[in-house]
Amino acid sequence: MDEAYADLAQHGACVIPDALEPALLAEIRTAVYRAAENDRKYKWGNTYQYGNDDGINQRIWNLPSRDPVFCHLAELPLVLEIVQNTLGWPALLSSMAANITGPGGSSMVIHADQGIIPEPWGWDRPMVLNIGFCIDDFTIENGATRVAFGSHHLDRNPRAGEPMDLISVEVPAGSAVVLDGRTWHTSGENYSTARRAGIFSVYAMPIFMPQENWFLSLNPAVRQFGSETLQTLFGFRPQVMGRVNGMERI
Repeated sequence: MDEAYADLAQHGACVIPDALEPALLAEIRTAVYRAAENDRKYKWGNTYQYGNDDGINQRIWNLPSRDPVFCHLAELPLVLEIVQNTLGWPALLSSMAANITGPGGSSMVIHADQGIIPEPWGWDRPMVLNIGFCIDDFTIENGATRVAFGSHHLDRNPRAGEPMDLISVEVPAGSAVVLDGRTWHTSGENYSTARRAGIFSVYAMPIFMPQENWFLSLNPAVRQFGSETLQTLFGFRPQVMGRVNGMERI
């Protein structure tokens, strides 16, 4: 982990091999592709935000409402350690979505995950953190995430037409790819004959509104059965901002 934190600070990204145990990886992979097939079958969420590729790629939002294994993923000890050491605590789960790129799928736009925050950012650390889990092997051929290493030092969004060196992150399934929220990145084009899935959990400081409106979209069972840590990540245990009648509990 010391090496991972050093890479994250220097390059704006790091890779953690074997972040998911094989049994957990298999369970998550089954749940992801089951949700993908259901969305296709019942025509839920057919749009792929951040890029137009005629419906080849697929994004599945609000994963914690799809299967309890995704709630488990959101609060893995490894994940919480990275979030607490990078963003501090409490923090919010801004979104958790699957990105499935199919054969012939195109890249999304080049962006930084905290790009919605007005510039200049001007902090010595990120305000947003993206922890991506590779559910399949990530290769150049199947559209592995492409990263502009070191771009977080510029502390701003990319400019239209700006030249940059994007490198594909080729790692085996079960790896975690952690991105500083200031780091520029995109998905690659899928030239292979198979789908490639990744899960991207975006965490943010508690002063920002999450990308996913959990108050409206979250399955009520998650609130009923989820741990106190999960309640905090979803914003149901506000410790400073977001109180109701001055109370920390909703």
